[in-house]
Amino acid sequence: LPSSMVGHGQPLVKPQASNRFDFEGEIVVVIGKAGRHIALEAAMEHVAGYSILMDGSMRDWQQDSVTAGKNFDPSSAYGPCIVTADEIEDPHRMELVTLLNGVEMQRAHFADMVWGIPALVAYVSTMCQLRAGDAISTGTPSGVGNKRLPPVYLQTDDMLSVEVSGLGVLRNPVISETRGGRE
Repeated sequence: LPSSMVGHGQPLVKPQASNRFDFEGEIVVVIGKAGRHIALEAAMEHVAGYSILMDGSMRDWQQDSVTAGKNFDPSSAYGPCIVTADEIEDPHRMELVTLLNGVEMQRAHFADMVWGIPALVAYVSTMCQLRAGDAISTGTPSGVGNKRLPPVYLQTDDMLSVEVSGLGVLRNPVISETRGGRE
Protein backbone atom coordinates (compact mmCIF):
# COMPACT_ATOMS: atom_id res chain seq x y z
CA LEU A 1 0.00 0.00 0.00
CA PRO A 2 1.23 3.54 -0.65
CA SER A 3 0.83 4.34 3.06
CA SER A 4 3.40 1.66 3.93
CA MET A 5 6.16 3.58 2.08
CA VAL A 6 8.37 6.43 3.24
CA GLY A 7 11.27 8.17 1.53
CA HIS A 8 14.97 8.41 2.30
CA GLY A 9 15.69 9.75 5.79
CA GLN A 10 12.11 9.36 7.01
CA PRO A 11 11.42 7.08 9.96
CA LEU A 12 10.30 3.50 9.61
CA VAL A 13 7.67 2.79 12.26
CA LYS A 14 7.96 -0.40 14.29
CA PRO A 15 4.30 -1.36 14.75
CA GLN A 16 2.80 -2.09 18.15
CA ALA A 17 1.26 -5.26 16.72
CA SER A 18 4.55 -6.99 15.87
CA ASN A 19 7.76 -7.92 17.63
CA ARG A 20 9.22 -9.43 14.45
CA PHE A 21 9.80 -6.34 12.27
CA ASP A 22 12.33 -7.53 9.69
CA PHE A 23 14.29 -5.89 6.87
CA GLU A 24 14.77 -6.87 3.23
CA GLY A 25 17.11 -4.79 1.10
CA GLU A 26 15.99 -4.89 -2.53
CA ILE A 27 16.68 -3.34 -5.90
CA VAL A 28 13.68 -1.87 -7.73
CA VAL A 29 13.15 -2.01 -11.50
CA VAL A 30 11.16 1.06 -12.64
CA ILE A 31 9.04 0.62 -15.75
CA GLY A 32 9.20 3.32 -18.42
CA LYS A 33 7.23 1.79 -21.29
CA ALA A 34 3.86 0.10 -20.90
CA GLY A 35 3.34 -3.48 -21.97
CA ARG A 36 1.56 -6.74 -21.38
CA HIS A 37 2.88 -10.24 -22.16
CA ILE A 38 6.33 -8.77 -22.75
CA ALA A 39 8.78 -11.15 -24.42
CA LEU A 40 11.96 -11.91 -22.51
CA GLU A 41 14.03 -10.50 -25.39
CA ALA A 42 12.14 -7.18 -25.30
CA ALA A 43 11.92 -6.77 -21.52
CA MET A 44 14.84 -4.35 -21.11
CA GLU A 45 13.16 -1.94 -23.57
CA HIS A 46 10.49 -1.41 -20.89
CA VAL A 47 12.92 -0.49 -18.08
CA ALA A 48 13.28 3.24 -17.34
CA GLY A 49 15.59 2.91 -14.37
CA TYR A 50 16.37 1.55 -10.93
CA SER A 51 15.96 2.46 -7.29
CA ILE A 52 16.27 0.94 -3.81
CA LEU A 53 13.62 -0.57 -1.54
CA MET A 54 13.71 -1.55 2.09
CA ASP A 55 10.86 -4.03 2.25
CA GLY A 56 9.70 -4.02 5.87
CA SER A 57 8.18 -7.35 6.85
CA MET A 58 6.24 -8.26 9.98
CA ARG A 59 7.18 -11.94 10.06
CA ASP A 60 4.55 -12.87 12.64
CA TRP A 61 1.80 -11.42 10.43
CA GLN A 62 3.38 -12.68 7.23
CA GLN A 63 2.93 -16.31 8.33
CA ASP A 64 -0.83 -15.85 7.83
CA SER A 65 -0.79 -13.34 4.97
CA VAL A 66 2.14 -11.99 2.96
CA THR A 67 0.00 -8.95 2.07
CA ALA A 68 -0.70 -8.15 5.73
CA GLY A 69 2.91 -8.69 6.76
CA LYS A 70 4.22 -6.18 4.22
CA ASN A 71 1.71 -3.34 4.45
CA PHE A 72 1.86 -1.77 7.90
CA ASP A 73 1.94 2.06 7.90
CA PRO A 74 4.91 3.29 7.32
CA SER A 75 7.14 0.23 7.48
CA SER A 76 8.99 0.24 4.15
CA ALA A 77 11.18 2.79 2.38
CA TYR A 78 11.85 3.67 -1.27
CA GLY A 79 14.51 5.90 -2.80
CA PRO A 80 16.54 8.04 -2.51
CA CYS A 81 16.12 8.54 -6.27
CA ILE A 82 15.54 6.78 -9.55
CA VAL A 83 18.66 6.30 -11.66
CA THR A 84 17.89 6.02 -15.36
CA ALA A 85 18.71 2.78 -17.15
CA ASP A 86 21.23 4.47 -19.44
CA GLU A 87 23.32 5.48 -16.39
CA ILE A 88 23.82 1.84 -15.34
CA GLU A 89 26.13 0.08 -17.79
CA ASP A 90 25.30 -3.45 -16.57
CA PRO A 91 22.53 -3.63 -13.98
CA HIS A 92 23.40 -7.21 -13.14
CA ARG A 93 26.72 -5.94 -11.72
CA MET A 94 25.02 -3.77 -9.11
CA GLU A 95 25.90 -4.79 -5.56
CA LEU A 96 23.45 -4.48 -2.66
CA VAL A 97 24.60 -4.10 0.95
CA THR A 98 22.23 -3.78 3.91
CA LEU A 99 23.64 -2.34 7.14
CA LEU A 100 21.89 -2.35 10.51
CA ASN A 101 23.51 0.13 12.90
CA GLY A 102 26.65 -0.03 10.74
CA VAL A 103 26.84 -3.85 10.81
CA GLU A 104 26.63 -5.64 7.47
CA MET A 105 23.58 -7.91 7.29
CA GLN A 106 23.22 -8.54 3.55
CA ARG A 107 25.59 -8.40 0.59
CA ALA A 108 24.96 -9.68 -2.92
CA HIS A 109 25.49 -8.84 -6.56
CA PHE A 110 22.32 -8.54 -8.59
CA ALA A 111 23.65 -11.29 -10.88
CA ASP A 112 23.38 -13.69 -7.92
CA MET A 113 19.62 -13.19 -7.66
CA VAL A 114 17.38 -16.08 -8.72
CA TRP A 115 15.63 -14.04 -11.42
CA GLY A 116 17.27 -11.56 -13.79
CA ILE A 117 15.63 -8.31 -14.83
CA PRO A 118 14.25 -9.54 -18.16
CA ALA A 119 12.67 -12.57 -16.47
CA LEU A 120 11.06 -10.39 -13.78
CA VAL A 121 9.61 -7.92 -16.27
CA ALA A 122 8.31 -10.67 -18.56
CA TYR A 123 6.83 -12.63 -15.63
CA VAL A 124 5.02 -9.70 -14.04
CA SER A 125 3.68 -8.59 -17.42
CA THR A 126 1.89 -11.92 -17.81
CA MET A 127 -0.25 -11.07 -14.76
CA CYS A 128 -0.98 -7.43 -15.40
CA GLN A 129 -0.45 -4.50 -17.72
CA LEU A 130 2.79 -2.76 -16.77
CA ARG A 131 2.59 1.03 -16.94
CA ALA A 132 5.21 3.76 -16.88
CA GLY A 133 6.13 4.41 -13.25
CA ASP A 134 5.34 0.91 -12.00
CA ALA A 135 8.01 -0.50 -9.74
CA ILE A 136 8.99 -4.16 -9.49
CA SER A 137 10.91 -5.12 -6.36
CA THR A 138 13.40 -7.85 -7.09
CA GLY A 139 13.44 -9.86 -3.89
CA THR A 140 16.12 -9.93 -1.26
CA PRO A 141 19.41 -11.79 -0.78
CA SER A 142 20.21 -13.94 2.24
CA GLY A 143 20.88 -12.28 5.56
CA VAL A 144 17.43 -11.11 6.61
CA GLY A 145 16.92 -10.95 10.35
CA ASN A 146 14.32 -13.69 10.57
CA LYS A 147 16.73 -16.30 9.16
CA ARG A 148 19.58 -15.47 11.55
CA LEU A 149 20.33 -17.48 14.68
CA PRO A 150 19.32 -15.87 16.90
CA PRO A 151 16.90 -13.76 14.83
CA VAL A 152 17.61 -10.03 14.51
CA TYR A 153 14.59 -7.73 14.27
CA LEU A 154 14.39 -3.98 13.87
CA GLN A 155 14.16 -2.06 17.14
CA THR A 156 13.44 1.52 18.13
CA ASP A 157 16.47 3.79 17.51
CA ASP A 158 18.04 1.42 14.97
CA MET A 159 19.46 2.91 11.76
CA LEU A 160 18.97 0.85 8.61
CA SER A 161 20.84 1.52 5.35
CA VAL A 162 20.49 -0.20 2.01
CA GLU A 163 23.32 0.69 -0.38
CA VAL A 164 23.35 -0.25 -4.06
CA SER A 165 26.34 0.52 -6.27
CA GLY A 166 25.38 3.11 -8.86
CA LEU A 167 22.11 3.95 -7.08
CA GLY A 168 23.14 5.41 -3.74
CA VAL A 169 22.09 4.82 -0.15
CA LEU A 170 18.60 4.55 1.30
CA ARG A 171 18.92 5.30 5.03
CA ASN A 172 16.10 5.32 7.58
CA PRO A 173 15.85 5.46 11.36
CA VAL A 174 13.43 3.19 13.19
CA ILE A 175 10.92 4.61 15.66
CA SER A 176 8.18 2.94 17.66
CA GLU A 177 4.49 3.41 17.01
CA THR A 178 3.95 3.76 20.77
CA ARG A 179 4.55 6.74 23.05
CA GLY A 180 5.83 9.23 20.48
CA GLY A 181 8.60 7.14 19.00
CA ARG A 182 9.88 5.40 22.14
CA GLU A 183 9.00 1.97 23.44
